[in-house]
Amino acid sequence: MINAVKSGLFAATALAIATPVLAEEVNVYSYRQPELIQPMMDAFTAETGIKTNVAFLSKGMIERLQAEGTRTPADVVLTSDISRLHGLVEAEVTQPVNSDILNANIPENLRASNNEWFALTKRARIIYASKDRVAEGDITTYEDLADPKWAGRFCTRSGTHSYNVAVTSAILEHHGAEFTQTWLEGLKSNLARKPQGNDRAQVKAIWAGECDIAIGNTYYMGAMLNDAEQKPWADAVRIEFPEFETGGTHVNVSGIAMTKHAPNPENALALMEFLSGAEAQQMFASTNFEYPASPDVKAEDLVESWGTFETDPTNLLDIAKRRSEALTIIETVDFDG
Repeated sequence: MINAVKSGLFAATALAIATPVLAEEVNVYSYRQPELIQPMMDAFTAETGIKTNVAFLSKGMIERLQAEGTRTPADVVLTSDISRLHGLVEAEVTQPVNSDILNANIPENLRASNNEWFALTKRARIIYASKDRVAEGDITTYEDLADPKWAGRFCTRSGTHSYNVAVTSAILEHHGAEFTQTWLEGLKSNLARKPQGNDRAQVKAIWAGECDIAIGNTYYMGAMLNDAEQKPWADAVRIEFPEFETGGTHVNVSGIAMTKHAPNPENALALMEFLSGAEAQQMFASTNFEYPASPDVKAEDLVESWGTFETDPTNLLDIAKRRSEALTIIETVDFDG
């Protein structure tokens, strides 16, 4: 029973058999790694006295919520990709909320038009470039990645990974299907090796001389700089903030939503409002090397040192809706083959 579970992280299986839920608890299903969010959960409990029970899920959140229906113990969901937020809404397992605090803290372009989800952090999908082999200004746009001058010099993780699908979806939204397929074919022709590994592995490959440029998320730079083994990889590259030819750097978000059948809606809303506030936003920024969703909260000094960028103004949900078509094009060009 949940009232016997201590505050903090507990196994997902415990939630599946939970009955009933205490009024002064809030239960979270999270795609975000426990170590990234637990400091904020602890701070929330310290401020409000409301216990937080977090179940980390690696996959299957929608299916789980659908199966649980009105019996779900989950009050809120945390996820790290706009396409996942969109998927939760499309599956009708979340609900809109009415909160002046959330509306004041989170900009309109970083929340659903009906307030069914709210971004908490954002990260840019940027270029890691070799300090020794790539001059500053050599690459300025995402479209440039397909230029033949990068033949044999580009590394990336799988094209079907959600981070890369999001960029492809954005290219699709900006330029249409024909351009996107040609762009992906050019990108594939420029690969120094078959797509593999994660974002950090691409930076390691640059350090090792296997390639000169790679695409990755900003926060990995902070993680690498704070790892003794990986710091030399990070020191070998610099961050470039590319834009689309029509303007703006691609960003993705982590976000939160209240479940459709939240057993503790008041506590759920309290947690959502807390995570949108200055204290939690600052903790996100310092712990995860991400950019706060709130424009009133400054990013961590290290993150600020990487430079500034203008966010692509394209509606994030418009990009997320392109995901299926983007995946089809990625598979058509056999990008990972």
